[in-house]
Amino acid sequence: MPLQLAPTFRDDLSGSDRPLVGMWVCSGSPLIAEICAGSGLDWLLIDGEHSPIGLESILAQLQAVAGYPVTPLVRAPSGDTVLIKQFLDLGVQNLLVPMVNTREEARHVVSAVRYPPRGVRGVGSALARAARWNRVDDYLGRADEYVSLFVQIETADAVANAAEIASVDGVDGAFVGPSDLAASMGLLGQQEHPDVVAAVESAIRTIVETGKPVGVNAFNPRMAERYLAAGATFVLVGADVALLARSSEALAAEYIPAETDDTPRASY
Repeated sequence: MPLQLAPTFRDDLSGSDRPLVGMWVCSGSPLIAEICAGSGLDWLLIDGEHSPIGLESILAQLQAVAGYPVTPLVRAPSGDTVLIKQFLDLGVQNLLVPMVNTREEARHVVSAVRYPPRGVRGVGSALARAARWNRVDDYLGRADEYVSLFVQIETADAVANAAEIASVDGVDGAFVGPSDLAASMGLLGQQEHPDVVAAVESAIRTIVETGKPVGVNAFNPRMAERYLAAGATFVLVGADVALLARSSEALAAEYIPAETDDTPRASY
């Protein structure tokens, strides 16, 4: 009997009557990915852009979370055609591409995820986990059903072009990144500056008007609620490494007495 692949993140969003809530997995650890997969959250973002993650690590994390009711979205480091081919072939069904600033760039990444004649994705399904080594019936003919593509809106230029980007055929949704957006606006590190928040909300409204789902990164619960109220349909509310960093700091603050003088601790 032919194998069936999991529904895509596009399918999850279209079938949900509420916003979908997720978290980053940035550690590169399949074990931590599996722990997060069993949390009850809707989706995980496995980050290949700012994390120590390569193809083998992504594969191991996808395998680790496959048995849980959670959808993995994988962020590529760029829109490079070869990288996208490799990500898709190892079994990434839901792809997020950063720094998409124009309609032309969006069309480029759409082409990278589609087979000829509609795109330029290299054909290697018999060798690839994507098609389960040709155990998925008619994978080549149905590949568009098995892959969802999301692009990141994270510069001032991208916000200005948000409607054109989101409207490209083959773009299934957009994700707004306040951190890089703030940097592009000359407000590095000020994700909650009023001008940045206004730009994020503007992008959300614009993308919603195109009929495409839109997500956003918001670790601050107050900002998450604000962006959800603006129309965001999926949101990231934490990260594995951030949760570990803050929790371990809290343990140290609770159990280790504060320094009583300015003498530095010995370092060995």
